[in-house]
Amino acid sequence: MYVERASRLPGAVVWSRTIEASTVDPVHPVLPDGCMDLLWNEGRLLVAGPDTRAYVPGSAPAHWAGLRFGPGTAPTYLGVPAHELRDRRIDLTDLWPATTVRRLTARIANSPDPAIALEELALHRATETPPPDPLLRHLVAALDAGRPVAATAGELGLGARQLHRRSLTAFGYGPKTLARVLRLQRALALARAGVPFAETAARSGYADQAHLARDVKEFAGVPLGRLLGRAG
Repeated sequence: MYVERASRLPGAVVWSRTIEASTVDPVHPVLPDGCMDLLWNEGRLLVAGPDTRAYVPGSAPAHWAGLRFGPGTAPTYLGVPAHELRDRRIDLTDLWPATTVRRLTARIANSPDPAIALEELALHRATETPPPDPLLRHLVAALDAGRPVAATAGELGLGARQLHRRSLTAFGYGPKTLARVLRLQRALALARAGVPFAETAARSGYADQAHLARDVKEFAGVPLGRLLGRAG
């Protein structure tokens, strides 16, 4: 069972997932979304970096709790450039002092709700770090609205190289990949709502349904119909 809610940390989402031994639900892949997660599983604190391809979680019985940071914000709170964590899941001890992580691990282990404890950790961290660059929020909004990368860079007063460098640090990849990831998420939201695939492609900014199909296959590793459990 998976549940989520908006976090008190702006732009973040608190979630939890329990996999029972007798579950018959399929294990759904985690698709690129421009985000990074702080995770709790089996007494460990981990960080999930930005994905450029589908990540398939294990199906063994387990309880996971997580806090998903809004696109581009996690590096500020975690203190590490996103590109160093691209397509990786690592222990928090690889990023922060072991003594700090042991203290936080004990606190979360003693909490009745690990997801809430993760949220509290992130909220406290936010008081100790500068706020995420507001320019990045504008970048995400512009690209999510389908604005071209070059035009967006000009509107933000950035050169192409500067935008690429700042995107690598914040998102783990360049602005063109970010634009594709955000477009994919727009398309999936429409398709999951029952919008026909051809209309989904047009409304999401793809050239045609074949273009959508290629992108889904590249990012998810499976055709769109199979990803959603239905025919196109």
